[in-house]
Amino acid sequence: MRILIVNPPHPAIGSRIPREQLPPLGLLCVGGALLDAGHDVTLLDAELGPLSNDEIVQQVVTHSPQVLLIGHSGSTSAHPIVVDLTLRFRQELPSLTIVYGGVFPTYHFHDILTQESQIDVIVRGEGEATVPKLMAAIEEANDLANVEGIAFRRNNQIIETLPALMIQDLDAYRIGWELVDLKNYSYYGGKQAVVIQFSRGCPHLCNYCGQRGFWARWRHRNPKKFAKEIAWLHRTHGVELFNLADENPTVNKAIWRELCEAIIAENLQISIIGSTRADDIVRDADILHLYRQAGVERFLLGMENTDEVTLKAIRKGSKTSTDREAIRLLRQHGILSLATWVTDFEEVTDYDFIRSLKQLLWYDPDQLMSLYVTPHRWTGYYRIASERRIIQPDQRKWDYKHQVLETRYMPPWRIFLWVKFIEIVLQARPKALWRSFLQPDRAARHGMNWFTRMGRRVIVHEFWNFLFHDSRIINGPTLREFWGVPQDHQEIPLRMSYQPMKHTMPIEQASSKVRS
Repeated sequence: MRILIVNPPHPAIGSRIPREQLPPLGLLCVGGALLDAGHDVTLLDAELGPLSNDEIVQQVVTHSPQVLLIGHSGSTSAHPIVVDLTLRFRQELPSLTIVYGGVFPTYHFHDILTQESQIDVIVRGEGEATVPKLMAAIEEANDLANVEGIAFRRNNQIIETLPALMIQDLDAYRIGWELVDLKNYSYYGGKQAVVIQFSRGCPHLCNYCGQRGFWARWRHRNPKKFAKEIAWLHRTHGVELFNLADENPTVNKAIWRELCEAIIAENLQISIIGSTRADDIVRDADILHLYRQAGVERFLLGMENTDEVTLKAIRKGSKTSTDREAIRLLRQHGILSLATWVTDFEEVTDYDFIRSLKQLLWYDPDQLMSLYVTPHRWTGYYRIASERRIIQPDQRKWDYKHQVLETRYMPPWRIFLWVKFIEIVLQARPKALWRSFLQPDRAARHGMNWFTRMGRRVIVHEFWNFLFHDSRIINGPTLREFWGVPQDHQEIPLRMSYQPMKHTMPIEQASSKVRS
């Protein structure tokens, strides 16, 4: 079959501000499986440029595929873009089959199939095994109800099939690197770069995060095979930077050590950045030198908050003392720390921001990424926040960099000013400036300098948008009224040992569950 995969452009700060792009790993994973199944596959990465909607539609019409697959890693805030594009695809190519995948459609499939008649099928959960089976069923005109891991419409009903089996062997499916020109992608200050994934899932129970639910459980690739792929990408395609897409690659100390040693054995001059947990860093104090030898230059540490009570409420499972020690250990081994800090919880006050600033200065992270609480319907936090009011109805802004929920004691403008003030203090203090421009470690200096330059551009962009483009509402609907009832009870879209029953729901019934 002639299949076109579309990666839509995204307006998020992370997509536009760096002026650098990373290849769409999730779509390349699905593409590799389709190529190996014998299909004619093309990938249109509209993030490069980015392409305008008119240009995308023109290229889709010119290609005239039988099936179009579309999805985006930032799938919640990208959904309105997907809707706009697929409406135009349907108008231009009435017989085109449109398949939509990603985290947001995995959980909101009832809403989407009810409201968006132009979308034919939704892939739920991992796509590598599901999509080739779906393409075979479409090509042979077989009953789609026999394809596990999808949802679709038939005879005025929404049909959700049995969840797909979780992929046990992550090495069983290859990444379709040949679908893109890797020379078009760079990150971290001009380094030729790719996104790559060693593991999927996370065993921890943080209630604001949907990764554990989406991926079902933590799994990893074979460390030696993974190191060989990194070496091939570096030697054959000139890739210098590897951005780990893993939620938590260091879950298993022995496996992570094996990976570091396998990469070291390849004798590569590469950079690795990614994210992990502070308690893993403290646990691995005796092997952090292997992290650095393998090429790890920066780890994002999901600290989320500086308040022990808040950390307990969101079930983070960590302590502030552990966070600080992790930062110290990373710096001792020449690895930058990027600390995430989530603000605007419901009862936040000026005092909380003052205390957070003091605590963050005590942590002394190399880099700081401030985020706003952004609840998703498939997380436990959504249930907790379900009666909070919405101040940002534009779903394109639900990207963690915009305030979306009302707080009890503070208006949005004051929260925004506090957040920007804290960012400026952390990144413009003498220590941070020395690390950015004068420190002797060349790799760390490069990473700090790049982050400082990005920060200057981001803060101008955020002030401009807050003042002139980000329309907020007063007395908006509650989160439950806006997006419906919580879904954390059905968070896992993949099948492990249980066998949930296939069921159908009439469209009229589904309509009553979604917001108007």
